[in-house]
Amino acid sequence: MHSIFHNKQARQFTSLVKKQQGFTLIELIIGIVILTISLAIVSTLIAPADEKSADNVLQIKASELAQSLMNDITSRAFDDNSDMSGGRVRCDEAGTAACTTTLGPETGEDNRNLFDDVDDFHNYSDKKNSTGDDIDGGYDQFKISVKVIYAGEDLGLANRLAKRITVTVTTPLGTEIEFTSHKANF
Repeated sequence: MHSIFHNKQARQFTSLVKKQQGFTLIELIIGIVILTISLAIVSTLIAPADEKSADNVLQIKASELAQSLMNDITSRAFDDNSDMSGGRVRCDEAGTAACTTTLGPETGEDNRNLFDDVDDFHNYSDKKNSTGDDIDGGYDQFKISVKVIYAGEDLGLANRLAKRITVTVTTPLGTEIEFTSHKANF
């Protein structure tokens, strides 16, 4: 009887010892490798989402900048040879001067507050406001580009009766936002 009792105690002790054992070194290494791989996968999924959310904010800022510039450009006269106050004199009509053939600022129009017609903004890229001051520092990394061309055909008119104004703003992440408007000769 003593040996049965002793065998039973030995088995309980062996069972208890097995329950108290921790992880082996190999189990720990395998666990660390699996954890590392899963963290790498999760981080590759999070990074693009983070960049996209930042790009959305930058796109909104770019849109505001482009819309502000577009409003300023379209508020100007159609051409140097048109009535600057929106009156009856239009270039390329009988008895009036021809519309400008060279687009861009005329001699002496060396800054934005001297521009008097839409084509003066052709190839404009300065980050200045309508009074000639630098725009807010939050826009330092944005790039601005303005193109103005004759495009009356876009509107079903003779070519020189409308100008297409394209304002392109590029965000710091490289996303281009393009705004287009037309200014007609009336």
